[in-house]
Amino acid sequence: MSNKQEPISEDMNENSTNQRLEEMNKTAELGGGEKRINQQHKKGKKTARERIALLLDEGSFVEIDKFAVSPMSESDEGKHYGDGVVTGYGTIDGRTVFVFSHDFTVFGGSLGVMFGQKVAKVMDLALKAGVPIVGLNDSGGARIQEGVQSLAAYSQIFFRNTISSGVIPQISLVLGPCAGGAVYSPAMTDFVIMSEKSSYMFITGPDVVKAALGQDVTFEELGGPDPSSAESGVAHIVAPSEEDSFTLTRQLLSFLPANNSEVPPRLEPSDDPNREDRLLDSIVPTDSNKPYEMKQVISAVLDENDFLEVHARWAPNIIVGFGRLDGESVGVVANQPSYLAGALDINSSQKAARFVRTCDAFNIPIVTLVDVPGYMPGTEQEHGGIIRHGSKLLFAYCEATVPKVTVITRKAYGGAYCAMGSKYSKADLNFAWPSAEIAVMGPEGATNIIYRKEIEESSDPSIRERLVNEYKYKFANPFIAAENGIIDSVIRPSHTRKELIMALRALKNKNEQRPAKKHGNIQL
Repeated sequence: MSNKQEPISEDMNENSTNQRLEEMNKTAELGGGEKRINQQHKKGKKTARERIALLLDEGSFVEIDKFAVSPMSESDEGKHYGDGVVTGYGTIDGRTVFVFSHDFTVFGGSLGVMFGQKVAKVMDLALKAGVPIVGLNDSGGARIQEGVQSLAAYSQIFFRNTISSGVIPQISLVLGPCAGGAVYSPAMTDFVIMSEKSSYMFITGPDVVKAALGQDVTFEELGGPDPSSAESGVAHIVAPSEEDSFTLTRQLLSFLPANNSEVPPRLEPSDDPNREDRLLDSIVPTDSNKPYEMKQVISAVLDENDFLEVHARWAPNIIVGFGRLDGESVGVVANQPSYLAGALDINSSQKAARFVRTCDAFNIPIVTLVDVPGYMPGTEQEHGGIIRHGSKLLFAYCEATVPKVTVITRKAYGGAYCAMGSKYSKADLNFAWPSAEIAVMGPEGATNIIYRKEIEESSDPSIRERLVNEYKYKFANPFIAAENGIIDSVIRPSHTRKELIMALRALKNKNEQRPAKKHGNIQL
């Protein structure tokens, strides 16, 4: 009998290689294993790959760095491919996006060196390809066992957030814990979407707050969707569930271009561009001190059922969001007279300024609906920096070069009038309804100052009312503003939709330059 071994055939080599690849794929796709996947499901949360599958077009995901490992990836349970994050690219409504999804089943989704390199790679690829990047966050933060190297990995991500800002859309979904250094990357992106019940964001957790300040606070109270969206404003949109967060992300991306050198996609409208809504002719009360619902105006003007509000829970005295006019994407900024009379305060100024700059960065025309009595008075606002924060809105409108069309529905007083897309803050076209009141201040206050002596010395009990009406006739109306070229046209409210559509068609190829500079110095 011969001891000579039979040569290994090419078929045997190929079968062995294919088997190894199949085993590696199975191992990688199990993440931290069945036990941890079940734990994730029991919390009402999806796995990293399940989330990607729900977000992207079916079958479009291409994973990269699937078999990447870090020094920590060898554990008692075996090798963890992917190192706690799934990265790759796919499509949403046929448009390419890059994506990364934290895998909480592997080391709690904590960020280590290889994890950071994977995320940095897809961010680089997204920037080079000129397409959006979407991050699905569910992480315990920095991987303590990898020490300062994990912090260095975070810094790589923060740098890429910065250089990508205003170039490609960056969207962060917070679907679980997002704490410590992990919160800064989402905070630097264009939009943060949180999921009810399962997500929270904070710099220091309840235990640290208890130790440092003696305060007892839960995860939800400290950084859940409610405080993050209504108090701090760090969250732009709150979704009822994970599934809803993916739907909202897809909707949000439909309003945005792939990058800053393109325009947003146009959708074929089903709404008549010449549609008139008679409700608008009577929506503004005859008593200028009475509120009305500005969201009804927005709904009546935009294409039917096509408005995505941003920061709905934060600073509700101003409304911002995306909609469409004749199928074209627009950003809407509108005072809300039913909350704080629509006055501008610190939070609303910041909210609107950030939104205006986002629209300008991504070539989205801005429609402004104005009913503003002024800036909010009081020591709290003054000491809190209303001058500094209020100037941000002025800065944003003056800086923006996209088409800007403004409609004054009622009050437009003082510096707040200037800040809300006024003619000489370089809005392209300014329209006003017949109910508009454009003046340095309200008629009552102005009359008290201008005619104080006459009122004090007069014995006529009706003199004040007569002088108020005289002031309105002489100053606080749109016709005087139109005579002075400050208003381009006084329009019937029911014609607002078609006037806006015609204006934006005329401005479609607008090209406006600003002086060359490194960047402006906005009052941060």
